[in-house]
This record gives sequence, structure tokens and C-alpha cells, in this order.
Amino acid sequence: MCKLVSNVISLYYEGRMMDMAEIKGLIGLRPEGNNIKKITCPPYDVIKPGSEIESVLKQNDDSLYHITLGSNPQQALEKLISKGYLKKDNVPCFYVYEQMYGESVRRGILTATEVTDYKEGEVIRHEKTFDNKVKGRLELRGKTGYTFEPVFLLTKAHLRSVLDEVIDKYDVEYEFVSDFNEVSELHGISNRIYRVEEESREGKIIKEIISSEPLYIADGHHRYHAALLNRQTHCLAYICECTDARILAYNRVINGVVDFEKVKDKLSLISTEKFVTPEKHSFTIYTKRGTYIIKACNIPNDVVGKLDCSILERELYPQLGLNHDMITDSRYFDYYSEDDLEKMKECVNLDKYNLALALHPVSIQELMEVADAGIVNNDIVMPEKSTFFAPKILSGIFIYKHINA
Repeated sequence: MCKLVSNVISLYYEGRMMDMAEIKGLIGLRPEGNNIKKITCPPYDVIKPGSEIESVLKQNDDSLYHITLGSNPQQALEKLISKGYLKKDNVPCFYVYEQMYGESVRRGILTATEVTDYKEGEVIRHEKTFDNKVKGRLELRGKTGYTFEPVFLLTKAHLRSVLDEVIDKYDVEYEFVSDFNEVSELHGISNRIYRVEEESREGKIIKEIISSEPLYIADGHHRYHAALLNRQTHCLAYICECTDARILAYNRVINGVVDFEKVKDKLSLISTEKFVTPEKHSFTIYTKRGTYIIKACNIPNDVVGKLDCSILERELYPQLGLNHDMITDSRYFDYYSEDDLEKMKECVNLDKYNLALALHPVSIQELMEVADAGIVNNDIVMPEKSTFFAPKILSGIFIYKHINA
């Protein structure tokens, strides 16, 4: 199936003979000077109600949180403008955005990216989107006329070299370390941002490079879907070369309808000492009574069926009395990134969930195989909770004044 889909996709693009999605420089609002550190925050969809990060952001009167998730976003926006923390910038520009975390560096670019229907194959999704999930984003855009948070896009084009050139040549526009009281994966990341005018030499090169390849949605499918429903010509987007993207495993803690202890003798479990990220097509299970490795029994060839999330749903969930409809129900599942294994163990030790389960991360290649197959058949998508891109993109670096068609 993989080879067949690949051939169909190749013929699809050969027949089109046209540029991919256009990008433009951003216009709108951006932070004034060092206020960027106070304003920027994690994206709305990783701020769980009642969480520690929500508490931290609520205490910061200048956080973009009060716009993206607050009760009066228009008032919060006007407050930041009246305090001089945000300024208008109507010169179309790109913003090269560098994130330094641990020993790693990721460089991407903030742009206004053309919004096209999925069937055009210019911006390609790998998840299903639902109209009801974008209601809040549409209301926010309607009240303010701005887009506050970017869609995270990947390109196969060789973008990194021109971004490196910008960083070598340009003066830094913003430089700061994110401080979220150690309760966000974005805490402690060093950020540097460079402003590149669209009409500059580098700006023109960036436009040409990005228009040469389709763009893949990594994160923010519902943000892009909101832009489609809102009939925007362009959306706020962050684009990086696919080789710079980092996917963590999307691990889970589980309460089975059937207790794990009652079914574990039916499973081919291997006892182990450590709860760690396993090899591909294997899973590590932590319980209060022991830690185990379980290996996949059957690995099909199709692009979705061979994913570890799909294997889990076929081989383990039925044993626990669970089905697909339950995976977004917090009574049965909660989700953590690969960096949160100790938090997952704590959930089990405190009897919030029966077991913690760690997977091997999905690869960029697997994601793109599914996304490409979905152009031909839009029923082909990644299972929910398959990928956790890290680090996330800070919201509030630029606030885009979008245009509706």
C-alpha cells in the first residue's frame, strides 16, 4: 500500500505543475522591547483548566493568556496596547525564530501563509478536524480581527541555510529566556527573533524556497481549520525544515474498564526494572505491582495500521474493555509527553490511574506518509494523540492582522 500511495502522490504533484502555498510578510501588532517576555505564553491548547501553568499565567496581568483564554479578550488586548506593550507594525516582515533547549537549536520562521483547501495539496493535514472544536478560535478572531497563535508547519525545502544566513547577518530584534515557574515545557528555553522585511534579498529568497514544496501541518490543525472557516486569505504560521522538527512520544495513563491485574496473564509481558521509552513496536507499562514490556503481535504494512498508536488500539485496549470512543475521555485516559515519565508514575502511585504506558515516538517520515496518503483518501489520518511536537511555539511573538477573502 505504501508504494502504491507514493506513486499516486507523485503523479498528483507532477500533474499540478504549479507553485505551492504563497507566504507573505506579517502585519499587525508586536511586543515593544522587553515586554515580549511578559506577553508570550504557551499555546492555548496545552493550557489545561486548573493546571499549574494556567495558575501561573493568570497571575501575570500582561500574559497573552488573558486574550487567548480570558473572559474578555478585547479588553485584555486594548489594555496591552494602551500600556504601550504592543505596537503596530504595518511593514510586511518575516520573523526568524530560534529556540535553544538543552543542547539543541531549532530555527524556523513566522509568516502569513496562504490558506487553501486541503484538496489542493498545498497545506497537508494528518489529523481530522472538527468544526465544533474551532468555535472559540472563530469567536476570538471575530471579536478582535487578529490571529494570536501560529499553525506549526513543516517543509521538505532546504530552508535552514537562509535562516542561518539571517542570524549571521542581522541584528537580533528580541532575545529572552522564557520563565513559566518550571511548570511548562517552554520554561527555560532561550529565544532569539530576527525581523526580515519581505522585500529584502533574504525575504525574497525565503518566499521562493517555501513556495517550492507543500507544507505539512505538524501542530495546530484546528487553528488552520479556523482560518479556512473564517475565509482568511492567509494565516499566522511558523514554518521549519522537517529535519529540524522533534516529535516526542505521546504517552498515556489509563484506567481500564477491566483492571489490568485481571488480564495481565493473557498478555505476553516481559518484566523490566525501568519505566522508559521503549523500542519501536514495543510498549513499557508501569503499575504499582510491577513494570513490564509488551511487544506488538502483528504489524501490518499500511501507513496507519503500522503505527504504535493503532497497534495499541487493536491489541491492548480491547483487553482492558476500552474502545476508540473513550480515548479523549479523562475518566479513562490522560496524556503526557515523553519528558513526563515521572509524572505518569506519580499518577499511578496516587491511584488516579491504573497504569502508565510509554510508546516509541512517531517519526517525521511516518507522519508525512500518512499525510500524503490523506490527499488521495481524506479518511486516512493519524490516530488521535499520536504526536507531541516539542518544544511548542510561543504565542505572542507576533499578532497577525488577518484579511478575509
